[in-house]
Amino acid sequence: MFCIGQDGQDGICFEIHNTFDGEITGLLLRTLIFALLLWGGAIAELPSVADYPSIQTAIDANPGTMVHVPPGEYRIDTAIRIGGSGGGLYGFATIIQSNPAASILEIYQGKDLRLNSLTLKRSGEGVATEPGIMCRESENIDLEGLEVVSHHGRAAAIEIRSCKNSTVRDCLIQDYKAVTVDDRTQSPLHGYSFRCIDGTGIIVNVSTGTRLLDNRILESRLWPTRAMKDEHKLGEMLVRPEKQTRLIPPDAWESGYVNNWHQGSGIVVTGPRDTRGTVIRGNVIEHAAQGIDLHSDEVLCVDNVVRYGMMGVKMTHGCSNVIVKGNLLSYIDLWGILVNPGSSSNYARVDGDTVKENNHDSGIMIVDNMISHYGYGDEYWNWGGQHKDGGGSYAIALLGPQLPEENPPLSDILIQGNMVYDSGRTGKIKDGAVVVEPPRYRYAIRVEGTPGSDTFPKNLIIRDNLFHPGKDGICNLPELIDRNPE
Repeated sequence: MFCIGQDGQDGICFEIHNTFDGEITGLLLRTLIFALLLWGGAIAELPSVADYPSIQTAIDANPGTMVHVPPGEYRIDTAIRIGGSGGGLYGFATIIQSNPAASILEIYQGKDLRLNSLTLKRSGEGVATEPGIMCRESENIDLEGLEVVSHHGRAAAIEIRSCKNSTVRDCLIQDYKAVTVDDRTQSPLHGYSFRCIDGTGIIVNVSTGTRLLDNRILESRLWPTRAMKDEHKLGEMLVRPEKQTRLIPPDAWESGYVNNWHQGSGIVVTGPRDTRGTVIRGNVIEHAAQGIDLHSDEVLCVDNVVRYGMMGVKMTHGCSNVIVKGNLLSYIDLWGILVNPGSSSNYARVDGDTVKENNHDSGIMIVDNMISHYGYGDEYWNWGGQHKDGGGSYAIALLGPQLPEENPPLSDILIQGNMVYDSGRTGKIKDGAVVVEPPRYRYAIRVEGTPGSDTFPKNLIIRDNLFHPGKDGICNLPELIDRNPE
């Protein structure tokens, strides 16, 4: 029993039945603190938006102080801006942004700021071109218990850029995607644009010490079904280069159609060489194109759940010193875990006055992960479902460099203690009968390239996993597998 009293009077009491190994959940703790403040009269002493013409006026009038936003709806058409040291916003209010070209809330050059328990949403007018929450050049920012809903944009629902030691925890991001255009015309490697579903829940860019903890990133509107593709003409090229570029697939250039029209990610951590020390733990991601997309160094990605997507966890463009451990990846339809040297990876070199540090995909541990229900998601029909042999469908894929002459090969990769579970082997009920279905992945793990070649992974260890065989077996190179039970 936990009681809050005042001056010996009877107080508010909570009976806590603790089933979480001695830890009180963040939501319960916030409720207790709120009750304590309420009973003690502390909230009455803090500034309230109710006493000012607008939320922005209240913030400006109370620098360094937490400002309470009482329950209710607050409509805005410009971003709310917070900076300086200390303070922030809290309360069970809903802030609605009507301008798709503006963020809902911006934190710029702030330190020790907090946002707590607010609901931030857009009115649904147009595709959002700015993040829901933009946090830039700030330090020790804590976003907790927020709901960012109906964002509907290519820009992320929450973006952390050029920050140190930020935390996003216990937040809900719901319905963040939009039908839009992926414009790659400015890249000489691509040179085309196409119709797509795009959107990202949380992006971390050029930042250090970021923690993404126990968030839910969910999409209930835009799923990659055949009907959705036909309705919005997804994959149709709007700009097609006159000549085939290096990173446009030959069949796409000829047909004017790309099949990777489901874009974006639940979580992106990017900024190779500059983004370091990131913890991604305990998040639940559903119906993202890519669950967790990493282009960074020194990452701990553990105990996350990714359900329904094209990919579960992806590492590319120079990921080093990364641990991917204990994640549950289910209903994934292309690659459960992907590692490949993307076009942004490079060897170290000095060319006159130009010095470029190495940016390798190396030093990666993939351990104790579970991949199940592979191919039973929303978009298998667009990938392996088009081919009798499963095409390019692999539960775990280690692919070669995108630009072999420029991108270093993968190196120092440990894959151990993982399970790839063929969920069809135990039988599915169809037309009143139990039917054992064949696996929907071609291999449990595929390693691209020729052993011993310059582009083949170096120092690769695959051992003590439990991989159910795919359509063509456990691995395209069975000699790489050490101690896999049948």
